[in-house]
Order: sequence, then structure tokens, then C-alpha cells
Amino acid sequence: MPDVPESIADKVSASQRLTFDEGMWLFESADVHTLGELANRAREKKHGRVAYFNINRHVNYTNYCVLRCRFCSFYRPWSKRGGDGYELSVEDVAGLAREAYDRGATEVHVVGGLHPKLPFSYYAGLCAEIRRRCPRMHVKAFTAVEIIHFTRITRPRMSIREVLVALREAGLGSLPGGGAEVFDDRVHDEAFRGKIGQSEWFEVHRTAHELGIFTNATMLYGHVETAAERMRHLIKLREHQDESLRCRPAWFNCLVPLPFVPEGSKLAHLPGPTGLVSLRTLAVSRLMADNIPHVKAFWIMQGAKLSQVALNWGVDDLDGTVMYYDITKRDGATTHQEMTVDALQRLIREAGCVPVERDTLYRRVIRENGTWRVEEHEPEGAGGRAGGADARGRAAR
Repeated sequence: MPDVPESIADKVSASQRLTFDEGMWLFESADVHTLGELANRAREKKHGRVAYFNINRHVNYTNYCVLRCRFCSFYRPWSKRGGDGYELSVEDVAGLAREAYDRGATEVHVVGGLHPKLPFSYYAGLCAEIRRRCPRMHVKAFTAVEIIHFTRITRPRMSIREVLVALREAGLGSLPGGGAEVFDDRVHDEAFRGKIGQSEWFEVHRTAHELGIFTNATMLYGHVETAAERMRHLIKLREHQDESLRCRPAWFNCLVPLPFVPEGSKLAHLPGPTGLVSLRTLAVSRLMADNIPHVKAFWIMQGAKLSQVALNWGVDDLDGTVMYYDITKRDGATTHQEMTVDALQRLIREAGCVPVERDTLYRRVIRENGTWRVEEHEPEGAGGRAGGADARGRAAR
């Protein structure tokens, strides 16, 4: 395929929205250097040379799950409990959060499998106990899949709105974007049949945004989906974001494209995405999801080296210190997967960027005299707390 057309480059320079066909051209073009340059141009319009990281901790409270997604190597069936299956108590989770809090973490990220026995009070209790023990820590917890699960286990059954309100009152701050995978019926049936589909996923995030709860969005790529199915996924996220920016008090903070890691899953025969496919996907995500302020390369799944390169391919965020992560382990990694602040900052500086520590809502974190605070005004180039001014203007057009 020939080089990227000047018309696409001109639209990117003018901050004009790309079409499905133009996005597909970028996915398929051999001119990867121009693709990277265009994505970097779009990234710098929003953030300059700033690159974000945070001090956080991921906690996976259980790997028991009623689902059997073929791409997942994390779940363990309750019927075969024992071995390496586990469930953490409320005190265990809060204790792990407190350890991170004492080391300066501003965020705890809590997700897990769909446990068949734990009551809703367990999940509300997690939020409440973390808030009690870590008063200033932001609790980012529970994917849309988990929220739907909570509506199904409550008696009497609670609505999505009621579940989110109860969790927010207990201490929930925001939702991660997991569980989106790829919004396509064929892919759904082949790779994660039985899991919620796009309508339920969007209903959770729509309700959260209506309640003023910020969320993230994800896309799991590199398994059974095609480039066209990835493109449609990105456009559906963009359309939802348009609506949230237009009429809701919250919206997607960040888009996190996640590479499929085949090891240990029922799709282990697939090769998974190459580094170039990942860079291409990250770059196209930045160009197509023009109204989502941040694009993250989650270094745990992308790898630190590729994530560093991606800072010049449209990415402006690397996530954080993490500490422990049990959902995917690539290249023989263990559950303990941690990166120091110094290492994160080095990756960012070597990529020619300026490291900025952020909180969950992308406010700059200032550390002084052994404590921390967040900047009340927004760092230059951030476009508002969640890209508000720039993204709202873009949506209005």
C-alpha cells in the first residue's frame, strides 16, 4: 500500500476527525514512520512533551470466576477450588492498600474474577475499609463486567445505578475500563461467550458518567479480531465519548489498548500481537479516539521497552508502579511486577519527554516534606481535568 495520503496528514494537523476508511488505511499502510509521526503530532497537541505516571497498587481480590473466557489465563473454577485459586478478605485487600498508601501511593486499582459466592456487601466493604484505612487514596475498582455481576447477586436485585451509588457512598472513586475486549458479536462468541456484550458494558459506563464517576476504556487486541473490528470498536468508544462530553458530568479519562497475552489461555496456539502491531494499534487509537484525552501503554502488558517507544507513537501515559499484578504474566513474569518511580522517570526522560506524576484524575501530584498534594489547576497541555475544554470543543464540532 502506498504512503499515508497527504489528506489524512492534513486532517490530523487541522485536528479534524478521521473516518473509518482513513483509520483502516493507517492500520494497513506500510508507511509506519508517518503513522508514528502523525500520532505523536496529535499527542503533542494535547500534552506537549509531558508523559504521565502514578504511584499505585493493583490488587486482584480473587481469581475464582464463573466465566470461561478463552483468552483468559487468570480465572480458576470454583468447582476445583484449591491449588492456586484464591480469594482475599476485606482486611487483606485493605491491608495491601495501606502498605502502598504508606509508601506514597495515591491510587489502588481493585479488580477480580466473578466469584460465585461472595455477597455484594463484600465489595462495598472493600471500598469502605480502604477509605477508612487510607483516607486520601483514590479507589479505582470493578470493571463493567463486575458491576453487572453485582446487580445479579443482590437480593432484591439492584440496578446498575443503585450498585454504583452504593459503591460510591462506600468509597469508590472511579471505574477502570476492563471487560470491553472488542465490541463485535463474532469476536464475542468466539473468544468470550457468556461475558457481557457491548450494550451492557456501555450501559455501565453511561450510568457512571451520568453520576459523575469518571472511567477508562480498553480494547484487547491481537487475538481473533480483525483490524476492521478494532476500528469499529474505537469508533464506538468515540461516539460514546461524544455523548458524555456533550451532556454528562463525567467521561472516559483514558483509553488503554491492551495486547493479548496467549500464554496459559485456551487461545495459546495464537501468536499474540508483534511489537509493530502494538505500536500501530496504539498510534491509530490516539488518532481515532480524538476525544479521549489520554492513551496509556500499560507497561505490564506492553513491556517497558515498547511502552517507552510508544511515548513517541501517540501515548502519553505509562500507568504506575503497580507492585503486584496477577491477571497476565508475559515472558515468565511472576505476580510481583513492580517498577520504581526512578525507573519510570528514566524511561520517560530517555524518550524525550517530561515525567509528571499524576493522580487518577490526571491532576499533577506535588510531593513536599514527606507528604503530597494535588495541583488544583491543570498542568499545561492537559486540556482540563479529563481533557475537558479540548475534548468538549472537538465533540461540539
